[in-house]
Amino acid sequence: MYLLPQLFTTANLFFGFFTIVQAQAGHFDRAALGIVLAGLCDALDGRVARLAKATSRFGVEYDSLADAVSFGLAPALLAFHAGHLEDFRRTGFAVAFLYVACAALRLARFNVQPSRYAGRFEGLPSPAAAGMIASTQWFVSFLREQEIPVQVPEALVAIGVAALGLLMVSAIPYRSFKELDLRHGYRGIVLMVLVLFVIIQEPYVALFAIGALYVTSGPVEWVWREMSGRRLEKLPAAAPAATPMEETSA
Repeated sequence: MYLLPQLFTTANLFFGFFTIVQAQAGHFDRAALGIVLAGLCDALDGRVARLAKATSRFGVEYDSLADAVSFGLAPALLAFHAGHLEDFRRTGFAVAFLYVACAALRLARFNVQPSRYAGRFEGLPSPAAAGMIASTQWFVSFLREQEIPVQVPEALVAIGVAALGLLMVSAIPYRSFKELDLRHGYRGIVLMVLVLFVIIQEPYVALFAIGALYVTSGPVEWVWREMSGRRLEKLPAAAPAATPMEETSA
């Protein structure tokens, strides 16, 4: 039972590696699938650890390292190759690296600094940013399969990748949806059924639309709250975690 959560984390890492290999080989839709599967494993490992009562500091650190690969490096390489950012030479390279660095910073901040607001993430979660890149790739492929000529400008890809990276390290609150009780909450079950119904109708379009709505929901809600004065109530500041040296001294 202790190893079960680590197996899901290892699967997350595997699919991140799978995405990197497929992106470099030019199989961009397969690479996008790897990101989605990594996201599913990432969503399960924490829940399995809590159900099995096998949470540990090792698991937290291992999960963060796997996330840095699956939701930092892998989507950046997918965007770099699929979006032809190499045509921008140094600028395209810098934009892709900016995304990787922002994802790593986002994960580090999540580990050491809790969110200031209840039921909110601080900054765009890295799996959501990676999912946005994957769903965009699938959406473009879907349009081309429908014989709709789509040529995404490389400049637009660069702007989108940079924006996702900056949203991850921003202080903009994003809903976490962890308060949804799918075991006892009737509304949560109805919402999940509706979401699954929409996704089944046209997966590529639905996933892209859901991803775009979530990514834009943070800035839109933040601007609305600033203009209306309905700001979120901040949680009490938590005491900073002790460093290994401080723990040893204690």
